[in-house]
Amino acid sequence: MQHDHREPARRPGDLSRLFLERANASDVDGLVALYEPTAALALPTGDVARGVNAIREAYTQLLAGRPTFSAGKQRPPLIVGELALTSTRLLNGSATAEVARRQPDGTWLWAADQPDVLG
Repeated sequence: MQHDHREPARRPGDLSRLFLERANASDVDGLVALYEPTAALALPTGDVARGVNAIREAYTQLLAGRPTFSAGKQRPPLIVGELALTSTRLLNGSATAEVARRQPDGTWLWAADQPDVLG
């Protein structure tokens, strides 16, 4: 669900930058717009938020405390056809891994998001 007033991810590597900007602005709808409608987001509880409504609920709860997010060291995306693996090593020593998919309009959205692969 892309919104005209928000910058789309034209490359897979744009997703992490856009996530950081929107998370630090407490823009829940902007975060949700980075995901495909049926995307899956792993939660710290071990549960999985499936679909944009569940992802919206997860980010609403996460951002309620107004946390600050810091940029980590993003790895170059590994692109295979219409899919890309994106990952970032975070400042706390953890790491993220995401699967992005090229959309029909050429932009990229996350299909699967594991915010803590080392946890």
